[in-house]
Amino acid sequence: MLVYIHLQLLSLVATLLLVDAESLDRQSIEPEMLHLRSGFEREWTEFPESPPRQHLELTFDSKKNSTEYTLLGRQQDVKQKWSVTLNGKNLGELVRDENDMMVTFAIPIGILVDGVNSLTIASPPSSATTSDDIRIGELTMLYRSVQTTLCESSVHIEVVDANSKELLPCRITVLNANGAMQVLGTVSSDHLAVRTGIAYTASGRAHLKLPSGRYMIFAGRGFEYSIDRAEVHVEAGETVNPTLTIRREVSTEGYVACDTHVHTVTHSQHGDATLDERMVTLAGEGIELPIATDHNKHIDYESAAARIGVRRYFTPVIGNEVTTPRGHFNIFPVATESRVVDHSQTDWGLLFDAIQQNQGVKVIILNHARDLHSGVRPFGPEHHNALIGENLDGWPMRFNAMEILNSGATQSDPLQLSHDWMGLLNRGQNVTPVGSSDSHDVSRYAVGQARTYIRCDDRDPGNLDIDSAVASFLEGRVMVSYGLLAELIVNERYWSGDMATELDDDEIRVDVRVLGPHWARADQVQLFANGHPIRNATIPESNDAKLPLGTKWIGRWTIPKPRHDVHLVAIATGKGIEGQFWRMAKPYQPIRPEWEPRSFSCSGVVWLDIDHDGRRTSARDYAQTLFNDAGNDWERLVASLSDYDEAVAAQAAHLVTRSGTSPLSEPLQKAVSAGTSATKFGFQAYREAWRASEIARAKR
Repeated sequence: MLVYIHLQLLSLVATLLLVDAESLDRQSIEPEMLHLRSGFEREWTEFPESPPRQHLELTFDSKKNSTEYTLLGRQQDVKQKWSVTLNGKNLGELVRDENDMMVTFAIPIGILVDGVNSLTIASPPSSATTSDDIRIGELTMLYRSVQTTLCESSVHIEVVDANSKELLPCRITVLNANGAMQVLGTVSSDHLAVRTGIAYTASGRAHLKLPSGRYMIFAGRGFEYSIDRAEVHVEAGETVNPTLTIRREVSTEGYVACDTHVHTVTHSQHGDATLDERMVTLAGEGIELPIATDHNKHIDYESAAARIGVRRYFTPVIGNEVTTPRGHFNIFPVATESRVVDHSQTDWGLLFDAIQQNQGVKVIILNHARDLHSGVRPFGPEHHNALIGENLDGWPMRFNAMEILNSGATQSDPLQLSHDWMGLLNRGQNVTPVGSSDSHDVSRYAVGQARTYIRCDDRDPGNLDIDSAVASFLEGRVMVSYGLLAELIVNERYWSGDMATELDDDEIRVDVRVLGPHWARADQVQLFANGHPIRNATIPESNDAKLPLGTKWIGRWTIPKPRHDVHLVAIATGKGIEGQFWRMAKPYQPIRPEWEPRSFSCSGVVWLDIDHDGRRTSARDYAQTLFNDAGNDWERLVASLSDYDEAVAAQAAHLVTRSGTSPLSEPLQKAVSAGTSATKFGFQAYREAWRASEIARAKR
């Protein structure tokens, strides 16, 4: 018994000595996480409404430092500039990154003083007009240099494909014991792209330096692969060697993963991903057809991809983000020797002329149409009536694709751009839907998080037929993916991009399949006809267990054959990915403080050729014919709309307005009151969209 007590006492003493040794090594300055706000409005409802501190000032006793010390802290939701100063000396800035992450600052020799010291974290007054709610805390001063702190121990990681047993390019995420992304002592190299808590590896191997402690390590390879994890505990001076195994979970055979919007700091001069780092991240996220779209430059990834050793994983395409004062447009493919388009051009007609004269260019994508750049929001109501797909300033819309999901610039309403796109289809525009990342960074906005799957031969990612892929893209044989994938098939034979011609039965069979990895969640799928939802299904969480791995939902809807040509689109949504291993970003330019992350996928279009004329007759085409036949007889027009849907009615309402009759006029409203519910709905929706544009244009 005495021996047992003696051993217990020795254990207690050892523990106390360890705690005491740790306390001699560091000094806690602020153990809690504190809320700060720049600006006056609450940025997100997850933060308290009551005004918090606008800056943080902490005082603590210390002694003058004769060697470099380290300030260690934790930050969350940082979007704007926040400076960190100690005794009036600038130590640096918080990282502009909304992720939950650790941050370190070097405290140079002599910055500390004997006695009271003052640490301040503040946003400059110039940022006061833009709100930024952040959390900062867990501030500790370590009595050693940053280099010594971050290189105490090592983790040598290998990531293996479960099927081939080969090492795979991938993304590795390192979280500390509190779930924050850990600052690493390793820097980027010819096969690694490293940021706080993130290491992309081109080879499947990563030797990472980090402080001693407990960590959760994740490995993944974009949307199509599983996530593996390993918990490690590494002591100072120790190296541990975890092997993680991932496998393909989402079958995309016959489809190429394309990101049409990719940047580098090397050529765009903002963001942080160098050209070499971008090659590693593309391979690590499984992008097979990356389009180089640095601002107003033609960049070829070919030599960089070969030098880094990842060329066999993807086929690079030269493109350009033509960044004008009136909108941004991604163009590709571009011939190396072709002239760069004049990006100062504000006339869309002249701009499209110049783009189309550019050698090789076949694709013109309208980027982030709801975002404000240079004071212009192309699809804002002051310029565009989204319901009927009409530019109100007469700008010719000669783009043939548009981003409906940009994961670097998400919208408060995740379906907003999809509705805008379907409005263009109703207007008669042949426009391909696009998902892209707009990534300028290694980790803040992951390259390929939103992507476009193009139906074409994908058997050799390093030698894809670019012409074939571009042709398929322009035909609309695509699916947009942001954590999910929605596949649409009509009558067992018509896929996205097809025109269904053999429709002799009275009913149309619509099959939808929703795909996703085990770490993604789908909860709803909708079918749209001419932009209006006609079918909806809720996907129970238990559904995953009943279906093959990688499949979230399989269903068939039988719909009555429409009376006129329509376009069908399937959209699947689900709970957003909040895990740090692939976290979805908050809206870039939010329109409200509420936010719920959502996964998303949109199929391409299947057109139903009901009138058997071999062409895609749009809602605008039908409306124009009915309008011409009716003359100015609105009762006749309304009666003729009885066989048509809301989209045709909305287009007719616009034609009436353009002829000089106000949509609010009493005779028109009286005529509409006798129409079908679809006609009433279409006219009402148009009145609301028209009114929103009138108000917005009056404020210009």
